[in-house]
Amino acid sequence: MTIAGEEMYALVERLYPLCRSITGDGVRATLDIVGEYIPLQVHEVPTGTQVLDWTVPQEWNIRDAYIADTAGHRVVDFAASSLHVLGYSVPVSQTLPLAELREHLHTLPEHPSWVPYRTSYYKPEWGFCLAQETLDAMPDGEYEVRIDSTLADGHLTYAEHVVPGQVPDEVIVSCHVCHPSLANDNLAGIAVATFLARALAQQTPYYTYRFIFAPGTIGAITWLARNQERVERVKHGLVLACAGDPGQLTYKQSRRGDAEIDRVMRHVLAASERPHHVTEFTPYGYDERQFCSPGFNLGVGSLTRTPYTGYPEYHTSADNLDFVSPEAMADTLAVCREASAVLDRNRQYVNLSPYGEPQLGRRGLYDALGGRSDTKQAQMAMLWVLNLSDGEHSLLDVAERSGLPFDTVAAAADALHGAGLIKA
Repeated sequence: MTIAGEEMYALVERLYPLCRSITGDGVRATLDIVGEYIPLQVHEVPTGTQVLDWTVPQEWNIRDAYIADTAGHRVVDFAASSLHVLGYSVPVSQTLPLAELREHLHTLPEHPSWVPYRTSYYKPEWGFCLAQETLDAMPDGEYEVRIDSTLADGHLTYAEHVVPGQVPDEVIVSCHVCHPSLANDNLAGIAVATFLARALAQQTPYYTYRFIFAPGTIGAITWLARNQERVERVKHGLVLACAGDPGQLTYKQSRRGDAEIDRVMRHVLAASERPHHVTEFTPYGYDERQFCSPGFNLGVGSLTRTPYTGYPEYHTSADNLDFVSPEAMADTLAVCREASAVLDRNRQYVNLSPYGEPQLGRRGLYDALGGRSDTKQAQMAMLWVLNLSDGEHSLLDVAERSGLPFDTVAAAADALHGAGLIKA
C-alpha cells in the first residue's frame, strides 16, 4: 500500500458522508475539502444562465428527510445515508397509507439489502430509496413522510485547479462531483484527480494541466459554454471515474479514436503489462461525451477501472468504503502519471545529420551507454530516433514502430539532442 493510496482513501472517507447533487451546499462542502489539498478557483453560475442548449437549474439543498411509522420510529432516515432520498426531491410533509406511499419508493428487489441511487433533476418529484427488505418489513398503515428540502434560485458550483506548464496548450482532467455517498463512482475519481494535480505540481510539466471538478453533464456543459474561447488550447484530456474498485483498468477512447491521448493510453497500458481493456467511444457514459460532442470534438478519453454499469454495486449503497481500496486508487494514479509523462515528452525531432548514419562513438554517445543493463536496447533506440527524426514522426511513433519502451526512446532523444544531432 503506497502513502498516496492511503491518503487518497482518507480523502474518500472524508467526502463519503456528504450529500452531493448537481447543485447545492454538498458540492461546496466537497470542494472546500478538496481545496485543503490543492488550491481551487471556485465558480458560481446563477440559476437561469443559458449554457449551450441547457439552462442552469434551481439550486437544491436538503436538511432532513424520513419516513416514520405511527410510533414515530424512522423506518427510513436521510441521516443514516444520503442515498435514502431521491435526488432533487421537492419538499413534502404529509401522512400517507403505505399503498399510496409505495408509488414514491425505489428499491432493488434483486439485491434486497442494497439501497439504490435515484434522481429526478429536471422533473419535480419526491421519493425515497430503501432496501427491499426494509420495505418488506413495513406493515400496512399510515406513515409520516417528511422531506425538508429547498429548490430555489441559486447557483451551480464548479471548480478548477491549474498546474502551469511550459506552454499554454492544455491537458484537461475532469471528474464529477455530483453523486452522494458513492465511493467508487465519484469519490475515487475526485481523489485520483486531486493527487495527480499534487504530483504534477512537484515538477514543471510541458503542458498546462487544468483540473475540472464539476457536476456531471450540466457541469461539463457549463464549463464548455463558459470557455469556448479556451477550447482551442485543449490538446488532450481525460475524464476520471470509477477509479478505486478491484476491476481491471478500462480506457474508453475519444470520439476521434486516433487522438494522441488515445495512442498514449493504449501504449502505456500495453507497455505496463497490466490487465486492461480498451473500448471504442460511445455517446453514453461520463463527461467525455460532452467534450467529444461534434461541435467540440476534443481529444478526450475516459479512464475507469470497471466502467459504469459494469459492476452490480454501481449506483447502490454497496458502492461504499469497502468497495474501494488504496491499492486500486494508487494503481489508477500511477497510470495517469505514466500517461502524463508520455504526453509531456512526446515530440517530433529533425535529424541534423540525415545523410548516412552519424558517428556516435566520437561524440561519446556509445561510451555513455557503458555498463548499462540495456545497452543494446539504448543503442537501438538512438538509431531508431535518428532514422525517424524527419519532422513527421513523434517519439511515440518511434516507440510503437520499434517496440521499444517509450522511456528508452525519450532518453535516447535527450542524448542525441544534447549531442547536437537532432533538434525539436
